Amino acid sequence: MTLLMVLDYAAVFVFALTGALVASRAQLDIVGFVFIASLTAVGGGTIRDVILNRDTVFWVADPTYIGVAAIAAFGVFWTAHLLESRYRTILWLDACALAFAVPAGVAVALALDQPFGIVIIMGIITGCMGGLMRDVVCNEVPLVLKQGELYVTCALAGGVAALLALALGLATPLALLVCAGVTFALRAGSLAFGWKLAVYKAYPPRQ
Repeated sequence: MTLLMVLDYAAVFVFALTGALVASRAQLDIVGFVFIASLTAVGGGTIRDVILNRDTVFWVADPTYIGVAAIAAFGVFWTAHLLESRYRTILWLDACALAFAVPAGVAVALALDQPFGIVIIMGIITGCMGGLMRDVVCNEVPLVLKQGELYVTCALAGGVAALLALALGLATPLALLVCAGVTFALRAGSLAFGWKLAVYKAYPPRQ
């Protein structure tokens, strides 16, 4: 199994857990759980593959990914009620999933010899779009759009870190690990310490 497959499977499984937990907050049935879990798990990677015109979308080439998402959904369906705070769990699982998905997107773009800007954008899309679709479909305020939230910024920083690591001569697997580490460190810091970006404020015109 390649490092890219490990990252893809890890991202799919953990993102599916967050999707299923959001489904539990919306009190959906088991079919709804599987649908939201799968949408969250493969949404970002699907958009990435379509934009990059890969021969086959990754989960179509290997439907096992959907099976992994379904297993996660069933597991959450029977255990979500045991969690003290489902929302807090979603935030931390989502941080882990982001740290898996961003380097997965970066790796795919690198393998296709895309320019550096596209590599970074594919990392962001892979990491952010599944969660965005999850939140919109379940009528939640998207994490990526919350005021000052470090989310897309984490994915951006992770992609840039991977490219800097490659420029310094690190092997691709190590560069992807650097990407994952930077992405998770920033997102975890935002959750643990309240790191935020400044937001736009419209001041009244001067008299």
